[in-house]
Amino acid sequence: MTRNGMWLAPREGEWGDLVDFWQCMEWPEGSRVEIVEGIVTVTPTASVPHHLIAGEPHRALHRATPDEWGIYQRLSIAVPSRWGMYLPDLLVLSKQRPLSGGYYVPAAHAESAVEITSGPKAVHERVVKRDAYVTAGIPLYLLVDRFAPGGPTVTLFSEPRDGTYRVLAQTAFGDAVELPAPFELTVSTSDWPVPSVTPATPPPPQAPAPTRSSTAGSTRAPGARPPRSGSRT
Repeated sequence: MTRNGMWLAPREGEWGDLVDFWQCMEWPEGSRVEIVEGIVTVTPTASVPHHLIAGEPHRALHRATPDEWGIYQRLSIAVPSRWGMYLPDLLVLSKQRPLSGGYYVPAAHAESAVEITSGPKAVHERVVKRDAYVTAGIPLYLLVDRFAPGGPTVTLFSEPRDGTYRVLAQTAFGDAVELPAPFELTVSTSDWPVPSVTPATPPPPQAPAPTRSSTAGSTRAPGARPPRSGSRT
């Protein structure tokens, strides 16, 4: 069982065991630890451009968020029906919600979530987290996709209904994004850094390596298969 960038599984497939495993293990300091479709994932801390981008919506939200709501970074939210524990880049949460003294809150309590993709695992933010957030009924989901195939884009999802979001807005980096009520604000993207992607050089031909078995790689907890439907969790 390894850690850095590898998949890890608990001993049992029940949600409570999975959360205990996620919560009690000693993960590398500063890493991002989430449960994605029943699998605990460990990724390095975000890059400098990632943080630079997160700063703009954070400032904008502070100007427009009602006093009874708070804006949080690195606060975990749970969607048990999707076997998910996620760590949004930004989370807007009502201060009036009853919160426990634990390490996460129900995703259903969130008013808005912001995610910024980080390259190899962009499918998590584009698909897995989007589907989990709509299941939880989070009213607004802002996806900043730095590595979108057609170039960096910003997509605002809204109106969760019948297991799907409505795409309220989609724009390229450089254009502003309008957030609806209760925020009613404009998020500027004009200064957001665009990643420079250099095509990888194909490696020279090599002889096939001997086949051998290995336990490293992706491992799913026994029985940890996320249901494909569910109500607000």
